Amino acid sequence: MEDIKGIFFDVGNTLLEPYPSFEAVCVEILGGFGHDISEEAIRLGSVVADRYYDERYRADDSFWTSEEAAREMWCEMYCRMLKEMGVDGDRKLIGETIYEEFGNGRRWKPYPDVIPVFEELKGRGLKLGIISNWDSRLEKICFDIGLYRYLQAILSSAVIGLRKPDPVIFEEGLSRLSIQASRALHVGDHYYADILGARSAGIQGVLIDRFGGEEKADVPTIHDLYGLLEVLAI
Repeated sequence: MEDIKGIFFDVGNTLLEPYPSFEAVCVEILGGFGHDISEEAIRLGSVVADRYYDERYRADDSFWTSEEAAREMWCEMYCRMLKEMGVDGDRKLIGETIYEEFGNGRRWKPYPDVIPVFEELKGRGLKLGIISNWDSRLEKICFDIGLYRYLQAILSSAVIGLRKPDPVIFEEGLSRLSIQASRALHVGDHYYADILGARSAGIQGVLIDRFGGEEKADVPTIHDLYGLLEVLAI
């Protein structure tokens, strides 16, 4: 690991989490539409939404390569969540409103370990970048929450037209940081997209498992970014 010159990161469940929480944001939005829904009801409804996402992702994950397709997927996911909760009225409009709201930087925050670790990595001269299955709003979100100043490349799938685990999006990241694959590391929470994707481009992977249940025997696994410093022997 002493030869590592650049590190790429996934975003969701790796660097950022909804602020103050996904449930709290939905409660606020639904209240604006005249619906009094609890955070617990939203948590329960989210189970259906997560199932829909998993099914879509396994069947065909190419929606991440298109701004329009990614938006359609998220809005449909929120509509299914709203239906599960018994929300009537214009579920499509409410779903679109939730989607739009999470394009705002004020609805996201870095995990507490992110900024301290980024400071340490930058201080040691490492190049940092993001490779994420995300829409085109990612760059502005990073700017709004203060991550932009640490990053030398931000690659979102909808902008590039490629999605993880396609090796080409990782190769584009290497080109932007001007480093070789053997000198790069990629940190993400999804074994298929992040670890296998990085490996397909010759990049070493580190799996971050903030919530438990994703550990794999064939890859270094950390539970926060402080663990990355241990992997790097910093």
